[in-house]
Amino acid sequence: MLLALAYLNEFFILASAAVMAVGWVYIRRGRVEVHRRLMITGSVLAALFFVSYVAKTVLVGDTTFGGPEGWRQPYQVFLQIHSVLATVAAVLGIITLRYAAKQRFAVHRKWGPWTVVTWFITAATGLAVFLLLYIVFPPGPTTSVWHAWAGH
Repeated sequence: MLLALAYLNEFFILASAAVMAVGWVYIRRGRVEVHRRLMITGSVLAALFFVSYVAKTVLVGDTTFGGPEGWRQPYQVFLQIHSVLATVAAVLGIITLRYAAKQRFAVHRKWGPWTVVTWFITAATGLAVFLLLYIVFPPGPTTSVWHAWAGH
């Protein structure tokens, strides 16, 4: 179950970034309605990532780093940077979506590129975390989110 939920989480985050990348291309081409639909879809996929991540954390716990001891500290720093970026991306996403919903497109256009680039970086660092936790090294034990985040 743990591995299935981890793969589901990764699918949602990568799919959201891919859909948002296509949405960005469409707005550059002036296709506003296609852009709007794609960005809403990308936002829903990002929200599904968050919900599935919380569900995995509550139902199963978080996976600790199972790789070599010498990699543990750099991994933890990287994980914490990823966590901060994810939080920033989520806040930027809410702000950007609000401007669009209020039809304040001049401001939306200023926030949008920062938001989507931050989300791309978050998705890329999330992929790196996933690879290090489940592919490159064997998964460590499952623990609470706070212990996994702090590296205990």
